[in-house]
Amino acid sequence: MNKSASVKVYHGYGHKHNLVVYGHVFKRRAKSRQIYSNKIFVNILHLLKLFILKPYPFINVRLQFFDQTIYNRTEQDGFFRFEWEATEDVKAGWHFVKVEAVDEAGNVLSAGEGKVYVPHITQYAFISDVDDTVMISHSATIARRLRELFIKNPHTRKTFPNVAEHYRQLALSHTQEDQPNPFFYVSSSEWNLYDYLIETFHFHKLPDGAFLLNTLKRWKDLIATGKTGHEGKLLRVMRILDAFPNQKFVFFGDNSQQDPTIYAAIVEKYPQNIAAVYIRNIRPEKFIDARSALDKIELKGVETCLFNSSEEAISHSKKIGLIK
Repeated sequence: MNKSASVKVYHGYGHKHNLVVYGHVFKRRAKSRQIYSNKIFVNILHLLKLFILKPYPFINVRLQFFDQTIYNRTEQDGFFRFEWEATEDVKAGWHFVKVEAVDEAGNVLSAGEGKVYVPHITQYAFISDVDDTVMISHSATIARRLRELFIKNPHTRKTFPNVAEHYRQLALSHTQEDQPNPFFYVSSSEWNLYDYLIETFHFHKLPDGAFLLNTLKRWKDLIATGKTGHEGKLLRVMRILDAFPNQKFVFFGDNSQQDPTIYAAIVEKYPQNIAAVYIRNIRPEKFIDARSALDKIELKGVETCLFNSSEEAISHSKKIGLIK
């Protein structure tokens, strides 16, 4: 191997007949080991490093999963996506995968390891937005959003009070502790922030899950972080539903941007697969619009909750039997 490439593999998900893993190959990527400091300039420098990179387009990649080898090529932005069917049954839990970047002569330029999550067969699965649903991000205001990103690190970022407690209870809803319900975190934030988000969720003791994020951005596009990809978010959510047709899903989002509209469109297509939709009311001026979208969802027989605090959401989950 040499230092002309680096492979980043993100947590994937699936089951025997439909496994999915994402990642990127880079020609150059700044070292971005996080130092959890209270110094603003240390945090700013680390964030900038997450956006200093050069993708490796159209390079061959191969994935190793147990005794299987699957081949693909990266896209223009270095992104790769593997989707395959396992040759044998795959037990529930996390399984390691290895992805190698290979030149035309078959030489391995770099390799990276990741994990794929195979959920237990449970009654429920949960799909949650991240910014302003779990983490306080001020997504609707660019200046305030960038301030949160720049001056704070994963250990100083704030999550909403009791959101972690709510999600932990839901992870064990109608199942056993050793067979938790799966969580999928779907966000308009970019893949640049993947490690940042993983550490933030781990620090705040939120349930483990697969993250599905938005297209990679370069440093010159940093000011537009988190502001694109709502159509892509819709597609990512629908792919999850297609992968797990036998589980009932519960959605979590907020009314800062497009979550009520996106979730209403999904319920219109998959009403039998959705048990409930929760929307955090962080923009009171959009309350009526969010309520209107949720009213349409309720007409499909799906429970809804437009809440101001996680305590309200927890009470609703108990009321409808999600939490015993």
